[in-house]
Formats: sequence, structure tokens, C-alpha cells
Amino acid sequence: MEALILALGNELMKDDGVGLKVGRILAERGYNVIEVGTDIFKLQRYYNGEDIIIIIDAVLSNEYGPGEVIYLKGDEVFEKLRAEIRSAHFMGAVDGLKLLMAIDKRLTRAEIHFIGVVAKEIDLGMELSEEVKNSIPNIINIVESIIK
Repeated sequence: MEALILALGNELMKDDGVGLKVGRILAERGYNVIEVGTDIFKLQRYYNGEDIIIIIDAVLSNEYGPGEVIYLKGDEVFEKLRAEIRSAHFMGAVDGLKLLMAIDKRLTRAEIHFIGVVAKEIDLGMELSEEVKNSIPNIINIVESIIK
């Protein structure tokens, strides 16, 4: 099974850059990674029928603590992210993905995975908080377990 990893975020906004930083580590390890920044719609240009789509992004939550990793799969992605967890972006990655799936039916056949990291700070700056930085090995382990 082929996988496409979408690294989301804005590296100029502290913890919001975690998806991009993890994506770069995974790309160095040879995984198929697309840096989409805050534009989930780039997926449509780069999707080549991969069986698995893994989205990595910072999230905001009142229910989970900074640096906690939230892993969702399949329908859970669309249900839980809307109710309990918010994307750090105006139009969340999941809302954008839903729209893309309506436009491009090939995406409906992919197995969708979402790995969110609860941000502590979203403000100008390029450094991740310690809590978010410490979550990176866990994120990588989840991605590698999905792909294997």
C-alpha cells in the first residue's frame, strides 16, 4: 500500500509548524511527503491514487493538554475534529479534505489518518514549545506503524 503524508502548518507561528517539521524528518527517511503549509487544497495537485493519506497538523483543544498527540482514522477524523478539536487554521484541514473528496472521488477510496498535536503557543516565532517538540518521536512512530 502506498501512502501520502500531508505536512500542514505555518512554521512562522511557533507550534503551528510542527506538521512541517515532522514532515521534513519523514521525507529525510524516504517517505512520500507533501508540504502543504496551510493549503490542504494542494492535495488535489499531488494525489496520485495513494491508498493511505496521513495528515499531520497542530490542533487547538480545551480537552487535551499541550503536546498531546491525537490519532484519528477513517470516519472518526470527520466526527471528532468537528466536535472536540479545532484546526489551527481558518478553514480546517478536515473541512478542506471533505470538500476535496466531494470534488475528486478518487480520494474517497483512500484510508484517511489524522495525527494532531495540541499546540501550546500559536504566535510569531519559529521555535516549538517543549511539549510539542517532545511529541515528535511519538508522531513518527504512529506514522511508521500506519505505513507498515
